Amino acid sequence: MRPFWIEQALMQDGELAPALQGKHTSDICIIGGGFTGLWTAIQTKQQNPALSISILEQDLCGAGASGRNGGCVLTWSAKFFTLLRLFGEAEAVRLVKASEDAVQHIADFCRDQGINADLRMDGTLYTATNAAQTGSMDAVMQALNSVGLDSYRHLPPEEVGKRSGSRLNIQGVFSPYAATVDPGKLVRGLRKEALNMGITIFERTPMTSFTPGSTVTIQTPAGVMQAGKMVLAMNAWMASFFPQFERSIAVVSSDMIITEKCPELLKQIGLTDGISVLDSRTFVYYYRNTSDGRLMLGKGGNTFAWRNQIAPAFDRPSVYQDQLTQSLHRFFPALQDVPVTASWNGPSDRSATGFPFFGKLHGAENIFYGFGYSGNGVGPSYMGGQILSSLLLEQDNAWTRSPLVKGPLGHFPPEPIRYIGAHVVRNAIRRKEQAEDDNRQPWMIDKLLSRFANAAGKADKG
Repeated sequence: MRPFWIEQALMQDGELAPALQGKHTSDICIIGGGFTGLWTAIQTKQQNPALSISILEQDLCGAGASGRNGGCVLTWSAKFFTLLRLFGEAEAVRLVKASEDAVQHIADFCRDQGINADLRMDGTLYTATNAAQTGSMDAVMQALNSVGLDSYRHLPPEEVGKRSGSRLNIQGVFSPYAATVDPGKLVRGLRKEALNMGITIFERTPMTSFTPGSTVTIQTPAGVMQAGKMVLAMNAWMASFFPQFERSIAVVSSDMIITEKCPELLKQIGLTDGISVLDSRTFVYYYRNTSDGRLMLGKGGNTFAWRNQIAPAFDRPSVYQDQLTQSLHRFFPALQDVPVTASWNGPSDRSATGFPFFGKLHGAENIFYGFGYSGNGVGPSYMGGQILSSLLLEQDNAWTRSPLVKGPLGHFPPEPIRYIGAHVVRNAIRRKEQAEDDNRQPWMIDKLLSRFANAAGKADKG
């Protein structure tokens, strides 16, 4: 099954790159043709056009997380407290600013290269849908303001309801530094531009093994690639391919539904632009409209992978479609009779810190990796490209000196503790948040267990 975005994009541009056959050589070989791999290739080629760069993609470019997310281009500002704790004030401020700049860089690139990705820079709205969630962003906003990062502002309750299109949102803070995009069109647009730049792409070409050395030899089912440097941009698939990363991430689904076209209804309820809306749960509800008048709603933290193996369930319609549809109708009673066109899910590579990490594989000077976007990768994957291109080009800059390039900064417990614990914590969060929805006091044990998932949310909660 192809998720909705990538299926629609392939209907407009279904061109296939050849699979690798025989022996090939390249200065740089990138494993993975999603956002991270494509941005890395493009940014590296921009800085040194003479380099030969190849991308090996096991399926089609965008078939992984890059073509099946919600299309919310967000920054790291709402996770400022975690950045402070991990990296200190100077680096935290730099990373927030860089994540804000990344949104504009993506928009500029699409404009300059003529990529029609339905990108709309209309900001994002973090909301509260019950009394327990109110004020959850206040402390983060105060901390951001204290260091000159002041993009967020409170909206009056009536404006929150109007901008979000739902009376369920009783409080909200808005930031203009965000966008929404059709991720399928974006990833296929990046693929096309990479080809135009002279970057070689092989699709339907999984890496079966590789041999490190001064020249890396990469085996595929029908050929061999030899490269001076290699980048592993496999995201959630990293943990199943490399046992040393098994405890570095937890692979968990984010599940989405999208409605039939209903532009007049969306106009009536107030969803007239490309704003993204996220509530203040640990595993947030997020939604946005589309340029052609649909409404997409999703929620993370559902299906956990045993030993981080990518199970067939990640490539099927969401088993949570009924629950998501009920939530859609709770947010938007006016859409009660609008059919759901499709549901899908995909593997999200959640790190212990909630941020991606980068490094050199086994300390090798010519093999690099980066993953762990934790459900917020559309915008930060541009930063991943900045980091990996800087490493490839052996630059001494803020990216190569960043603590983000020191590998994983935390680990999950081993199996089966992680798998069992993930379900225990997830279920405690569900009970806690249901009690809050019902205006009841949650059980103390559920409140305590919920704290173990602090890194899971898209925002630090006060």
